[in-house]
Amino acid sequence: MTIDTERIFQEHPFARTILERLLEAGYQAVMVGGVVRDALRAQFEGDDEFIPEEVDIATAAHPDEIKKILRDFRIVEVGEAFGVVLVVAPDGRSYEVATFRTEGEYDGRWPATVKLVRSLDEDIRRRDLTINGLAATLDGTVIDRVGGLEDLKAKVIRTIGDPNRRFSEDYLRILRAIRFACVLDGTILPEVSQAMRKHKEGLKKISAERIRDEFLRILSTPRAARGIELLDEHGILELLLPELAQCKGVPQPEKYHPEGDVYTHTLLALRCADKIVRDPLVKFALLVHDVGKPIALQKNNYEHAGGHEVIGEQMAERICRRLRFSTEEMRLIKFLVREHLRIGKFHKMSPGKRATLLSTHENPSAPFERPAARFPYFAKLLELMICDCEASAHRASGWLPVVQELPPLLVRLRELAERERARKLLDGHDLLQMGLSPGPRIREILDAVYDQIFSGKITTREEALALAQQLLQK
Repeated sequence: MTIDTERIFQEHPFARTILERLLEAGYQAVMVGGVVRDALRAQFEGDDEFIPEEVDIATAAHPDEIKKILRDFRIVEVGEAFGVVLVVAPDGRSYEVATFRTEGEYDGRWPATVKLVRSLDEDIRRRDLTINGLAATLDGTVIDRVGGLEDLKAKVIRTIGDPNRRFSEDYLRILRAIRFACVLDGTILPEVSQAMRKHKEGLKKISAERIRDEFLRILSTPRAARGIELLDEHGILELLLPELAQCKGVPQPEKYHPEGDVYTHTLLALRCADKIVRDPLVKFALLVHDVGKPIALQKNNYEHAGGHEVIGEQMAERICRRLRFSTEEMRLIKFLVREHLRIGKFHKMSPGKRATLLSTHENPSAPFERPAARFPYFAKLLELMICDCEASAHRASGWLPVVQELPPLLVRLRELAERERARKLLDGHDLLQMGLSPGPRIREILDAVYDQIFSGKITTREEALALAQQLLQK
């Protein structure tokens, strides 16, 4: 079996250079991991749009030998004790080059010792899943020592060797198994699933940052809803996101939510998001957008869940802090949870309130022709709202009126922005200083100058003043 290396090297020509240099020096060198797996998947599924994001290289050469062979390029020593160096390409992109290695006993997170070896087979057998144990040579020949090729074709999630040993070495591998089940739309083998349940408590030993990153990778797949279901089936959801697990059985008015309880509604909304949302932070916000309902119901004597968005925002902040989200990520998630109800009244708001909500954290450097870039927070809020509505009785009747109000509002905001930009170049005070008396003539000259500014013919204050002077002389 071979993969199309030309497609890989078209995108990453420097990866070819690294492989050629190492091979010419007499050392075995191969591509490993995701690039091989994904290239094979593209061939199996007839995906002509496959573009490799990164290329990892493994070799029999040791770090000192790698540095000598590639000495004419910049090398960053990021993990030389583990046999890993980063080689910087002329275009600035970095490529990980790792020496074949075996690993000693783990503590459930990291290996206690690492031994550099010359054997690819030994290196492959330390890895987690068979589909990640594939390698490919410079000419694209696939090397499979663990049955990864057949498992990839069958979309089977299997560990390399004993699953209990693999998961006890690094408990994060449990989440990785779920992620790849989502990526492949695959099946986790019963013995693997059993080991995941057995070792799930070990996830408590993993740092919040690693948990967060792997959780977001699950949400980044097109089957995030299945990922949540798998987390729940294996008893992991209540460990990582107990606030969502506690939404099970929480009732909702059947008139608005015939789909069922809060947890069921959230999963339906996430399933919708899998079709239209790419940002995992929006999907995460969708997961927690209704976590305030259990407390809100209790506070309201179980009559309604009014105020759940405020409670939910506070809970979302605590969740984000627990999982070590960045300040900017937390700000976005809190905004989405807080405003997910208010946007439903967008078409009933006053023009000023509409403009204020739309312009929250506006990016003035982005053009109005790209509204999602100009108004990123609102664009993400709209995505969340559509998924929320589609998972309830509202469906399009909930989000369509909001969408219909956007075009005229965007036109109006653009006009206001252009007026503001024009005023910075020229205003009535400038004309008064030129000797013009107050009156309608001021507006006539300003409008004439502004027309030239809006058309792009005038871009500086000097040009605006010069045209105004010309008009005054006429």
